[in-house]
Amino acid sequence: MKRYLKLYVYFLRFSFSKAMEFRVDFTFKIVMDILYYTVNILFFKVLFLHTPLLAGWTEEQMMIFVSSYILVDAISMTVLSSNLWWLPFHINRGDLDYHLIRPVSPLFFLSLREFSASSFMNLLIAIGIFAYSLLSYSQDISAWNVLLLILLLINGTLIYYCCQMLMILPVFWTQSTKGFMDLFYSMGIAMERPDKIFKGWLRIVFTIFLPFALIASFPVRLFIEAFHWPTFFHLTAVSVSLWIIMLYFWRRGLRTYSSASS
Repeated sequence: MKRYLKLYVYFLRFSFSKAMEFRVDFTFKIVMDILYYTVNILFFKVLFLHTPLLAGWTEEQMMIFVSSYILVDAISMTVLSSNLWWLPFHINRGDLDYHLIRPVSPLFFLSLREFSASSFMNLLIAIGIFAYSLLSYSQDISAWNVLLLILLLINGTLIYYCCQMLMILPVFWTQSTKGFMDLFYSMGIAMERPDKIFKGWLRIVFTIFLPFALIASFPVRLFIEAFHWPTFFHLTAVSVSLWIIMLYFWRRGLRTYSSASS
């Protein structure tokens, strides 16, 4: 574990030094993410001009939800997305060879090597929005509830990562340029909607098979509403299962991988 932490510190140093060399790109990404946050907040603000409740939540409760999925998105963009964007290219060009021979987990290296310094600035903004939504909440909340919400949102980031990986891993067999990432981005919009708006088969899809509704909506429900053990166990079971399935396909993909030297 100590070796991996030390390695990740090197990743951080390299990423920040590289970001400072391209300052226009650095600034542009910050502005784009701020616009994304603004549009998402204003979208729900406009809806609440016409209704006092949405999916059973008040405006201030909905702002906790909005700030939660913004936080998950910021963590993902900062820590994971740059790496996952390059993964199909590594597989198709045979560059994966260089990572498979390293004395560390290739999944760790390929998932965490690139740290987005520009998105890190937006992560700080997202943390500020999240903190403000909690501080402005009119109901009494305990430190335990806040800690549980934060832990469940970290788990939500893991779910988001697993879903994204499962859309990329078919590249091992299809040799496409990006796997099913278009589907991932299309379906991923479900993360930005309260789970209670989904009914019937759509609810089954977004809470079990493509569990985007578990990323932010379930954690916020457990925070706002009375703690519900079946909801918590559902969230835990799907998270563990998704991680196991992702690792299974990752290992199967490595067995079928054709290296540059083959």
